[in-house]
Amino acid sequence: MPIIETSIEYRPVIEALRRAAGEMRNTVALMKSVAGTMLNSVEENFAQEGRPKWVDLHPGTKLGLATTNTKQGLVMRKGGLQGKILQRSGGLAGSISQRWSASEAVVGSNKVYAAIHQFGGRTKPHVIRARNKRALSFGGIVVRQVNHPGSNIPARPFLRLTPRDLRDIVEDAQAFHARAIARNQARGP
Repeated sequence: MPIIETSIEYRPVIEALRRAAGEMRNTVALMKSVAGTMLNSVEENFAQEGRPKWVDLHPGTKLGLATTNTKQGLVMRKGGLQGKILQRSGGLAGSISQRWSASEAVVGSNKVYAAIHQFGGRTKPHVIRARNKRALSFGGIVVRQVNHPGSNIPARPFLRLTPRDLRDIVEDAQAFHARAIARNQARGP
């Protein structure tokens, strides 16, 4: 129980406090800015192949990306390995979207395979069948299908914020509140 207390009954001060609280309640602009910072961070993660760097590709995957299997045999592609990690087709990086409201800022992907790349894991065993031909050919062996045991996919977190990103978000929030207070002061009591 307080020994001494006070209350403000001066109407202009009470109204100024209510206006300041109202200014800070409409946080859509702040959440839009936060979503933009998050989106920029994710795009930078793809550009730098992780921050910190993602686990490198499996040697077999690298070989598959750098070569083409033809009737004449295995041919090395001009320029060697093509593309960056998680960007072979551009589907995952291109699926990153943002949304915001007064209460949240969200950046994510709608791709079903996004989670296994973000968190890592093991794919399910599956059957590989020829798509454009009647059979598959591996090193002179011709088969109609192959039973793949599944793959271990290392985590390559692309939905990650750096400490600098987090500081930027805090600075945005502080600037938002400072502007709200400044707008309220400009109106006067």
